[in-house]
Amino acid sequence: MTPFALRRPFLILRDLFTRRERPNLRALASIEDPEDFVWAILPHAARTFSACIAMLPARSALPAAVAYLYCRMLDTYEDLVPDRAERDAALRSFAGRLAAATGNGRLPSAPSIDDASDRDDRDRAHLLLVRRADLVDRVFLSFVEPTRAVVRDLVRDMATGMRWSSAAFETQGGVLTGEEQLAQYCRHVLGNPVVFGVRLLRLQRGSRVELSTDEREDAMRVGEMVQLANVTRDIEKDLRRGIAYDAELRGDLGRDAGTAGPDTAERCRVVRERLLRMALRRAPAYGRIIEAIPASRWSVARASGVLMLLFTERYFRGCARRVGLPAWEGPNTTLTLLTRTFRASVSRESAQREIARIERAFLSAAQAR
Repeated sequence: MTPFALRRPFLILRDLFTRRERPNLRALASIEDPEDFVWAILPHAARTFSACIAMLPARSALPAAVAYLYCRMLDTYEDLVPDRAERDAALRSFAGRLAAATGNGRLPSAPSIDDASDRDDRDRAHLLLVRRADLVDRVFLSFVEPTRAVVRDLVRDMATGMRWSSAAFETQGGVLTGEEQLAQYCRHVLGNPVVFGVRLLRLQRGSRVELSTDEREDAMRVGEMVQLANVTRDIEKDLRRGIAYDAELRGDLGRDAGTAGPDTAERCRVVRERLLRMALRRAPAYGRIIEAIPASRWSVARASGVLMLLFTERYFRGCARRVGLPAWEGPNTTLTLLTRTFRASVSRESAQREIARIERAFLSAAQAR
């Protein structure tokens, strides 16, 4: 096989320019090689995370890709299984199956989704992923046991968090109430993957795997910040499907914000601004969690972390303009982002300067009046 270091540039460029809204479902369904399938479907399961995973060290990239695909499968059960009891049972079953390898080296089949509430080709790509979970399983079973254990822990924690959020939305009429509950949701969705990423990178370098209490708290705050980018991006889309992450929008559930009138639009703007400020205040945790990852002078792991932050910054800068906060200067083009990422990979000092610049910009915008 081609060494991963030579495949990485192709994967990164492909991921950055993939049209995720129009996946080639027929081509994806025809792939039979397990590892080829993992890398082919990853851009359609992830947004910017796909390129960041491809940038990880060779020993960490494939486990991270498999773990992300498992999390996307959990998301698919959460998003597309309409019945709460069936959804809860599927999440519980999927998490448990990773610890139940059979004697012939196979995992129990993933729960099927027979009555999916899919809406577009992206949803159908995610359903295809669930149907072909056995290919991802074969890659998972090729890992050594310590790597499997780190992946299993993530999938267990993600399933637990999704079951919590499913119950919260169900019992609270489709909304989350208060900043504390929203933060808990974000920790479940992206805080757990940040913890996983640090553990995996430490494992592959033979370092102390577990995070200290302070490190875990920083990882969770990073998860809050990055997940709030997804939340603020999709406020109107989520309203149409009957979900709101702020109780101020309870009365707008089910509405199309583009046609519902100026009052709904203004409430969306106010909530988006409040959640953006909440996200930006979490910025200092990012640099600390990057420092918690073991890295040499040349580090693609450090570069992956910087790339994710640059993607997040680019989105938040546009979000600031959208809600009327002062926007700051920063890189916009994919080429510029990759150039800065390369500098971060070869220079710890360059990475630290980039992270510090973004932290200052975030905190300044969060405090703006």
